[in-house]
Amino acid sequence: MTDALTQDEFLGGQLRIWQPQVGYRAGVDPVILAASIAARRGDHILELGCGVGVASLCIARRVPGVRVTGVELQESYATLARRNSAENQIEFEVITADLRALPVDLRQRRFAHVIMNPPYFDRGAGTSATDAGRDIAFGGDTPLSDWIAVGAKRVGPRGYMTIIQRMERLPEVLSALEGRLGAIIVRPIAGRDGRAPELFLLQARQEGRAAFRMAPTLVMHEGSSHVTDKESYTPDVRDVLRSGEELRILP
Repeated sequence: MTDALTQDEFLGGQLRIWQPQVGYRAGVDPVILAASIAARRGDHILELGCGVGVASLCIARRVPGVRVTGVELQESYATLARRNSAENQIEFEVITADLRALPVDLRQRRFAHVIMNPPYFDRGAGTSATDAGRDIAFGGDTPLSDWIAVGAKRVGPRGYMTIIQRMERLPEVLSALEGRLGAIIVRPIAGRDGRAPELFLLQARQEGRAAFRMAPTLVMHEGSSHVTDKESYTPDVRDVLRSGEELRILP
């Protein structure tokens, strides 16, 4: 990662986040992930692969009284997450570690919510990016099944794990969840009405017994095509991105 940084506004300016000018840059996806977490005061939330902290800080800004802990492999991103925590005056415990080798203390803790935005692409099916930070964020060398297995172990009794991921990897996620968590809800995410979903949110519960459910598709933009440079988010998505509103995974 280069030393060049930008400071970007999230939640309509409620958060100001430092992130690298070149490399992996947080955008809409971690904000959508954060909005889908039905957290309550007193809940302790763990984010695996927290990057510069956008998802965790969005939750903490929306729900006063929650505690947030993040695990990040890359020290440069973890350092920015701690800086963003301090400058936004939000307490955020950031641990630099490989999720496959978590510190002993963390392995002894369980959480009301475990959240993650794992790399979208299978390293074995593509080529590496030239920027190391971007390469790890978008591909990485940790199998998606390991993310699921590690996350599931950290979910407390009746707690939840929530993930955002590309639609083509849904079978992989469902396979990794088998025998670990239940009461699975999937909410597809499409760019526009009538288009095939490209992403999905998935929520699963510890000790969950409910049947699998498919929620209505979340449509990000109004209209069937991009016709103007003006913002075109649908009202629900605009409320999430600009006002920090909650977005139920099952409306």
